[in-house]
Amino acid sequence: MESLTAESIRAGLGTAFVGQEVHFWPEIGSTNDEARRLARAGAPEGTLVIAEHQTAGRGRLERRWEAPPGSSLLLSLIFRPTLAPAQAQRLTMVCGLAIVEAVEVTAGLVVGLKWPNDIVSVVTDTMSGVAKLGGILAEIELRGQAVAHAVVGMGLNVNLHPAELPRDLMQPATSLAQLLGTAVPRLPLLQALLRAVERRLLALAAGHSPHEEWAARLVTLGREVTVSGAGPT
Repeated sequence: MESLTAESIRAGLGTAFVGQEVHFWPEIGSTNDEARRLARAGAPEGTLVIAEHQTAGRGRLERRWEAPPGSSLLLSLIFRPTLAPAQAQRLTMVCGLAIVEAVEVTAGLVVGLKWPNDIVSVVTDTMSGVAKLGGILAEIELRGQAVAHAVVGMGLNVNLHPAELPRDLMQPATSLAQLLGTAVPRLPLLQALLRAVERRLLALAAGHSPHEEWAARLVTLGREVTVSGAGPT
């Protein structure tokens, strides 16, 4: 099993701030929870929290996110954007596009996005061919009417075998290894992701909206979809 370390992640990364401070955990409850704690304590923008295994990982609507140790990328990044709360969704767009780019560059696999926060592989030209590769969970904290900080968690199924994939999702799950028929090195994939996040974050700060590119990557664009989930409580 390929092992990640804080040192190997930083080595040759070449970013200015994303991933330059790394908090690596062999096992943790939730990378988002730890990143939120660090953000409240003043951790700088771009701080990375990454784990080989999560015992209390979660996605949207508090759905559990589980993966065998060392099989996936499980990480959270701290952001300190100059965005209004209504614009915070752009961070999810930035990270989604960065994942798509990293997968294509390092694994040669074209993947897409499914609203609101899924990374998917479209194996046919119909929605029945959409299989979930990963997901994104963004959590923001406000100071007055501004975003004090944001934590964006990302999970990507990299080297899970078919028997290890979750079965209780709203759609089928898959992994990069299953799609490619071979194991995928996680370190170059992670480093490509961090570089793409930084580049896109700088573009966002310069006033470039990611919305058009994000919309072009949506597999649901122009299709009739059914939305289900928890109702108001």
